[in-house]
Amino acid sequence: MKTAGMGTVLAHAFGKRYELPVPLSLFVAGGAVVVVASFAVVLPRAVAPVDGTLLAYPPRRPRPLAVGLGAVVTAALVLCGLVGSQEVAENLLPVSFWLLAWIAVPLTCGVIGDWTRPLNPFAAIARAADRSSLRRRLLGGPEVVPWPRWLGWWPAVLTFFAAACGELVFNVTATVPHVIAVGLVAYGAICAAGGFLFGGDWVTYGELFSVLYGTWGRLGYRRFGAPGAPGFAGGLDAGFEPISSRIAFVLLLLVSVNFDGLLATPSWVNFEQQLPGHLYAAGWRLQAFRTGTFAALALATVVVFGSFAVWSARVGGVAGRRRKALAGLLPSLVPIAFGYLLVHNIEYLLDNAQLLFPLLGNPAGVAGWPRLPYPFNDSYEPNIHLLPSAAYWYLSIAVIIAVHVVALVLAHRHLARNGSDDRRARRSEYPWLVAMVGYTTFSLWLIAQPLAK
Repeated sequence: MKTAGMGTVLAHAFGKRYELPVPLSLFVAGGAVVVVASFAVVLPRAVAPVDGTLLAYPPRRPRPLAVGLGAVVTAALVLCGLVGSQEVAENLLPVSFWLLAWIAVPLTCGVIGDWTRPLNPFAAIARAADRSSLRRRLLGGPEVVPWPRWLGWWPAVLTFFAAACGELVFNVTATVPHVIAVGLVAYGAICAAGGFLFGGDWVTYGELFSVLYGTWGRLGYRRFGAPGAPGFAGGLDAGFEPISSRIAFVLLLLVSVNFDGLLATPSWVNFEQQLPGHLYAAGWRLQAFRTGTFAALALATVVVFGSFAVWSARVGGVAGRRRKALAGLLPSLVPIAFGYLLVHNIEYLLDNAQLLFPLLGNPAGVAGWPRLPYPFNDSYEPNIHLLPSAAYWYLSIAVIIAVHVVALVLAHRHLARNGSDDRRARRSEYPWLVAMVGYTTFSLWLIAQPLAK
């Protein structure tokens, strides 16, 4: 992105390329060895039973001041998108939504916990529309419509998939300020209808940002009224419901960042260039192909991880369906999804967050706006070399391996508690280890491609 007086800011990618310090194959194999060694340390450790009293926290009521602040900020950003400059780098809305709300806030929730509940404007809209008097007037009765069990979390799943496609596939259109603003207004109307019909169930199951931040918040240190034990990853002790829609949402968190990384690899770029000319040249056909690939990758992820989860359950002597087996191990995938989200976006965040300084000086990018002092004007130059490329690379290595080790610990706790006996419980961990090693090697290979090729 460029704007007057500002330098180019990088998109999702590493900076300058350089040679890896060791051959790629050796490095990937080293990561796998670290995960296996961690498994050897974790396997003999005893696991205490879950303390059920720690899994239920009393929900906190939103504070009016926080609700009002979230609503005012969102309304101001939407106004910037509707009436301000439509140049992406001159309007505060694209950076606020795609950089902060879509990436930075989930990362903070994964570290701190879901702190966003009082500020979420869309949950506030749903709560404001949840009026028994209004339902009595329009529907003839004050009762909310019962949330259908078959519906589950599918509204949040479909909304997340659409937003992720906007980020990864339709990003040229999805970053235009008025497109984002209109989308947020339309989504606010949907939340109002959902709150009116379903009451609090819409926020729990259907509202995208409540589900998204709440899922990441299970990994964070504090619970903020959510179920789970205190401490990092304590919310994952509560587990996920063995429902297809809930499983799909959590796995989409993993698949979306993998697909984002895949699109940036030279291998994928070369593959797309080999497509038939009528497909590669026509933008909408290529976008449709990428959307289908994204959906296919999500389905393949469900099949692969589901198969390993069922294998682990059978080895452990635990009978049950594929969904139950996968839901039990789903918490171990959340740290991996978080790690890859951090690794893939850390340089992008550090570079593009600097755009906030001049944008705050002129949020809508309108001509004639009073000029504020440096750094809140266009004379500010973002520093795209805050850290050397090698620093991002070694950070990526450490994070990817660390989150897989955490995943092994979480999987060990689940499988040890659910095996039919100690011997079978320990044996049940080996199939999931295979899945973890395979995914570690894939992740390390994926993040290395822009640098190693």
